[in-house]
Amino acid sequence: MSYTVLVTGGCGFIGANFVRYLLTERPDWRVVNIDKLTYAGNQANLADLADHPAYSFVHGDICDEALVNNLFSRHNVHAVVHFAAESHVDRSITGPDAFIRTNINGTFILLEAARNYWLGQQRQTDASRFLHVSTDEVFGSLGPTGYFTEETPYDPRSPYSASKASSDHLVRAYFHTYGLPVLLTNCSNNYGPYQFPEKLIPLVLNNAQEGKTLPIYGDGQNVRDWLYVVDHCEAIVRVLEQGVLGGSYNIGGHNEKTNLDIVELLCDLLDKKIAPLPGNAPRRSLITFVRDRPGHDRRYAIDASKIERELGWRPKYTFEQGIEETIDWYLANRSWMAGVLNGSYQKYYESMYGARTEDKE
Repeated sequence: MSYTVLVTGGCGFIGANFVRYLLTERPDWRVVNIDKLTYAGNQANLADLADHPAYSFVHGDICDEALVNNLFSRHNVHAVVHFAAESHVDRSITGPDAFIRTNINGTFILLEAARNYWLGQQRQTDASRFLHVSTDEVFGSLGPTGYFTEETPYDPRSPYSASKASSDHLVRAYFHTYGLPVLLTNCSNNYGPYQFPEKLIPLVLNNAQEGKTLPIYGDGQNVRDWLYVVDHCEAIVRVLEQGVLGGSYNIGGHNEKTNLDIVELLCDLLDKKIAPLPGNAPRRSLITFVRDRPGHDRRYAIDASKIERELGWRPKYTFEQGIEETIDWYLANRSWMAGVLNGSYQKYYESMYGARTEDKE
């Protein structure tokens, strides 16, 4: 019988890339994707896989206990890779309730379903895994030096990161209390194809092409480590197959950049790749600085030496390679971006981005 992986949030940015990666790299596995299809979950991200014999899509909410329990039994789920989460920091500040519901309660319901099916029905095997995908934001903010390790104390600064920290603790508790075979990863900022344009890179690419303002929080010197999404997908599979149960692994790209550096680089590369702005103005001229976000963490940086040392993973893409592929994908898929911005997401996008950008994921 084939190995069945339940992917939560598989129509989102990282989830969709992961589903594609699994179906290509593990062709003998089956993938069941549950996604609520909120504004950032886009079925078009996987439309070409609708008839794939090893892929099943379920439109549903991970907070629906009956549905989640039914998925485990109906599909004989061997592993869970849990991406589904509310992830936008700005929205967690203005409306934290959705983050508590999905990120904490949803994770709890999934853990209970796995516990009841694998342990209660004695279906747990040596290959059973519950892999919880988390973020480096749970560690708080770094100064100009140092790195987050797997032993860094949690210090979340926003409702978003606090909700993810809570779910991380729940996952660990289920390992220590019940013996549930869990794994946990904390990743740095992802970038690549299919990313919803509330995030920094696709937002800048879209606005810069259209000659719109490119707002940057504060002085633009907030630092993030950037990870190409395909590298992240490979790392997750490595942890799923080889990780030590109950363990956590930091996944980073070894690419620290300030937000201003990122925006200026995107402007320069677009100036070389597409038609210039009116008057031949450089796209850097679109940059404007806006009031900083409350509680904006200054620097994140991942120490990913554990996953390299223990599992042999390190990123294959340099930032220069990854960003070139990312820009080329968005330029070649303008219809995808138009569908996102002109579809059911339009009002949300317009309400959020008259004057702001975001820098996460």
